[in-house]
Amino acid sequence: MTTAAAAPGPSAADPFDLHDVAWTPVSPRLAGARLLVLAVWAVVLLVPTSVLAAALGIAWLWAVPGVLAALLLWGALVVHRQVRALRYAERDDDLLIRRGIMFRELVVVPYGRMQYVDVSSGPLARRFDIATVQLHTAAPGTDATIPGLPPAEAARLRDRLASRGESRLAGL
Repeated sequence: MTTAAAAPGPSAADPFDLHDVAWTPVSPRLAGARLLVLAVWAVVLLVPTSVLAAALGIAWLWAVPGVLAALLLWGALVVHRQVRALRYAERDDDLLIRRGIMFRELVVVPYGRMQYVDVSSGPLARRFDIATVQLHTAAPGTDATIPGLPPAEAARLRDRLASRGESRLAGL
């Protein structure tokens, strides 16, 4: 008697594998904003450590900017994948936010638990034409944030979530 091996991939018990959900990706411009921040950190960290290593003339001191450069390069390579993994979905009773590649996270926020919805966009985000939607609930540990949305989509989502939250609270 032979048995077929199970095909690799997500199991039926995988909490991140929701087949009936239409996930919406964030804007790819979020990757550009994160890469710019990483480039600023590269200059802030690499220039002083390289100047210090050159000024002191100690060979092993060059390991510090070398390790920093390797970490910054790794961060730059990961940014695009992180942004592609960041998605959200609106369902009838709740909002889902999925993020992460290696360390995945799925946040489910019931509309009836929302207190208010923020839309923010700092100078860098405005330069890249993106905004962040943050949902506030009674639980202080909830990280229900969706960065990298086009401003029009952020405003639409804010209004939709606020109206859904009000209608769910009215039923309590």
